Amino acid sequence: MQPRSLAIYKNRPVLVTETDEKIRITTQKGEDLRVRPKDLQLLHPGPASLSELETLPKGDLKGAWELLKTEASFTLKEMAELAFDEWSPCSAWAAWLSLQEGLYFKGTADAVCCCSAGEIEKKEELKKREELEAGERESFINTLKESLKNKKPLPAAIDRKTAERQLADVEALALGKSEKSRTLKELGREENPEWAHEVLLASGLWTPFVNPYPARMGLDLLSPAAVPPPVPEEERIDLSALPAWAVDNSWSDDPDDALSWDFSGTKKILWVHVADPAASIGPEDPAEREARSRGSTLYLPEGVYRMLAEEILPVYALGLQKISPALTFKMTLGEEGGIEETEIFPSLVKVKRINYAEADSLAAEDENWTALFRWAGQNEERRLDTGAVLIDFPEVHIHADIPDKKVSIESIPPQRSAEVIRECMILAGEGAAAWALRRQIPFPYIGQEEGGEFPRKRLEGLAGAFQIRRLMRPRSISTKPQVHWGLGLDHYSQVTSPLRRYTDLAAHQQIRAFLRKEPPLTEEELSRHLAEAEISAQAAAKTERASRLYWTAVYLSEQTGSSWEGIALEKKSGPGSHWPVYIPALGLETSCALNRDTEPNEILTLKLSQVRISSAKIVFIQE
Repeated sequence: MQPRSLAIYKNRPVLVTETDEKIRITTQKGEDLRVRPKDLQLLHPGPASLSELETLPKGDLKGAWELLKTEASFTLKEMAELAFDEWSPCSAWAAWLSLQEGLYFKGTADAVCCCSAGEIEKKEELKKREELEAGERESFINTLKESLKNKKPLPAAIDRKTAERQLADVEALALGKSEKSRTLKELGREENPEWAHEVLLASGLWTPFVNPYPARMGLDLLSPAAVPPPVPEEERIDLSALPAWAVDNSWSDDPDDALSWDFSGTKKILWVHVADPAASIGPEDPAEREARSRGSTLYLPEGVYRMLAEEILPVYALGLQKISPALTFKMTLGEEGGIEETEIFPSLVKVKRINYAEADSLAAEDENWTALFRWAGQNEERRLDTGAVLIDFPEVHIHADIPDKKVSIESIPPQRSAEVIRECMILAGEGAAAWALRRQIPFPYIGQEEGGEFPRKRLEGLAGAFQIRRLMRPRSISTKPQVHWGLGLDHYSQVTSPLRRYTDLAAHQQIRAFLRKEPPLTEEELSRHLAEAEISAQAAAKTERASRLYWTAVYLSEQTGSSWEGIALEKKSGPGSHWPVYIPALGLETSCALNRDTEPNEILTLKLSQVRISSAKIVFIQE
């Protein structure tokens, strides 16, 4: 190998400039490199220049193949001389490129052989197909660019299958299955899920009624496959003669808790009956592992995707059959409302299902219900006295009807019974935590560290709730008892939703093991299970929040220019900057450019200025 030889380095032509222990080369980009001899392949002895390779000769590769097809092997030089009528650096490079193409010839520069007639036929067919596809691709991209420019869907001449094939990479990016998109690159768009979604909507391949967030979070929307075994035969305390009520929203179809109470005697007794799937689901059972992988039931405006198999609901959900198996938490209450004693046992209960509005009506007519409501108020005061924090924002129910292509948003009126049920469930969690702590059972304790320093003067209304919420720390889960600052409790767990939350199911399994006199999971085992489930539960929570905002954007997409009542959440001075506001009718907290000084809790009239579905961006301005 001499200076001015033409060589191949990393499949590209280079010019040899110096030879020594290491060889000095120049690349087509003008780079000056020193490389080992074994990393180079001599192509032509030269003298050569890289500039002459810019124009390649037109040769007769097929004619050369005809002349050489009977030869077992030959050199690149022999092939180049027949195909290009010369042996020069330029013809050597052209011959080498044809060897890489592999249509007529294959092998190495030192040992070239002819492809068979059958191989050539197949490769020619493939090449024609690739050229045809390239032409179709170019035509599709040009049509798509025109459609995006004119803000119109793809023309009807492009059938759906073609659009799906050409935009498969865009769909993969929109669903979080890929990080790159050749199509978006060709369109000059940024390669991210939002732009991918925008293109899919604009092309007409997607409608707004495709929610991409569950897929982006990697969540499974298929029904769980593992069906638990039937309810085992075991001794249960029969409480079917005791009135029991399951109170929930009218759209709920998986009731997993119910109440009974007796406040007529010297001791007040509250029973919280809870669905009992742990009766037939043990740690490491297929259903338990599947529930752990999901973390919780996923509640989306378009549907419910359960943590446990659908087949379990008629068996364990309370009130779906005449008599339901349950795990009952019986709490004897002290004079000041706290728990004196907690008993936990398997039971049989007869549950009547009602909604919150019906429960509010009963409280106005029935003295027993009035007593329950009165006790709930006292328990709330007990917790407030120990530092509990209550944060209430107006809520809405969002429903996306996919078949009918319709989104509805309905305000949920404030109902005292919802607060009463909350107090009962909190008490059950407090009682269960104390019960497990007393028996030294590894248990999933829910805690919350103390938040930031409270302001000297707390604002009223929604602005006050917003002010305090910003100070709150995230909850934590541990097998060690911990204070829950937000609830004002020294120890707390969650046990009332084992059909919906994995932590509750795990708590039930630990209780069940103790009641059966079997060894519960160790702290290490329980910690591992909880950590695995928490990852999925957090993904589900993020998906629920993102989906609610997404469907709100879809709901508002045809209402640009409409007016909405908002409530200022902070004091604002000076026009132009964005400030937090809450729109009760939408259950939406957002920021808005305000045009004048605004006081906390001031009612504002807001105009919907812009909605971008693909990024769930909703912009309001002050009228």
